[in-house]
Amino acid sequence: MTIKRVRTPAGDEAWLVTGYDQVKTLLADRRLGRAHPDPDNAPRFSDSAILGKPRQATAEEEHEAHAWMRRSLAPSFSARNMESMRPRVRELADGLLDALVEQGQPADFHEGVAFPLPVLVICELLGVPYEDRADFRRWSDAASTLNDEQKSLQGMGQLFAYMGELVERKKKEPGDDVITRLIESTPPGQEEQIAQLSGGLLFAGHETTVAAIGRGAMLLSLNPERWAALRADPSGIPDVVEEILRHRSPVSAGPADSGMPRYAMAGLDVDGVHIPAGDLVLLGIDQANRDSERFPDPAAFVPRTSNPHLTFGFGPRFCIGAPLARVELSEVLHALVARFETFGLAVDLDELSVRTDQLVGGVTELPVSWTA
Repeated sequence: MTIKRVRTPAGDEAWLVTGYDQVKTLLADRRLGRAHPDPDNAPRFSDSAILGKPRQATAEEEHEAHAWMRRSLAPSFSARNMESMRPRVRELADGLLDALVEQGQPADFHEGVAFPLPVLVICELLGVPYEDRADFRRWSDAASTLNDEQKSLQGMGQLFAYMGELVERKKKEPGDDVITRLIESTPPGQEEQIAQLSGGLLFAGHETTVAAIGRGAMLLSLNPERWAALRADPSGIPDVVEEILRHRSPVSAGPADSGMPRYAMAGLDVDGVHIPAGDLVLLGIDQANRDSERFPDPAAFVPRTSNPHLTFGFGPRFCIGAPLARVELSEVLHALVARFETFGLAVDLDELSVRTDQLVGGVTELPVSWTA
């Protein structure tokens, strides 16, 4: 069966869908969304402000809001624009690796590279002062807390309040950045929507890529033959990037029966099972990415000639930041293999501290060593 009844981290019942074909189809199904007609009584995935209590909206209202978001951001986050950023991303990656080497070995790759690179990039794109990173890092961590609703709500509120102040500042002092372009292309009176969208971009634009860069470093450390192959021929980096994106973390500590939460806005059938309107559906992207019928030997970390993973979603809700994440991951790998002969974990996996209480997961530190 590719669908079963499970309990969420918040203790509510949900439908978990795990088959690749079924998850892919549901990702594009307009009958699934993030809103609910009765938010106070809706089943919850977690106590996080991000994926906790749903907002109240009709299916049409949600589709309209999503269309506005895509329309507003598409020019700035186009694949062509993201490709044009490669030289700048590589410059930033090289600078961070310079600083990492100066620290001596072992060094914390998470704090030295995996975290600051996506933050630097998304700050430059949005027009957010990088010197404020300690504040929005703290707010983002609080907002993504899974088991403390008040802490999560407070963190999200502080992040949105900060972005609201930044929007007002950009109205007076515009720049060459995404927030300024959103202000210029949006009718007056929608500053709150711009602040919330920008806050979501700031969060998603660094949290998920931080985890992916760390995951890539771990996977290459555990598979030295892949590292040697990339050193010999860096043209294989794009395929390795896709495999990093498909693969689960070697230290994943999340619930086994979990997935991306969506609500059924109308009744629908999956593999002969009827899901009533209002029910919570978990789209098991991690499980779909390991579906052996689609990915032979799914546990293996190997470049694949065909790798249509669902990490960025599928259909109209395909992640708008996917081109940027791919650029950042590939440029980090290019910088690493160009600089180091060997590179990998300086500790065993069981010594790593996993962020089990955080929505995106990842590790708190990643000690690495290398030879030049």
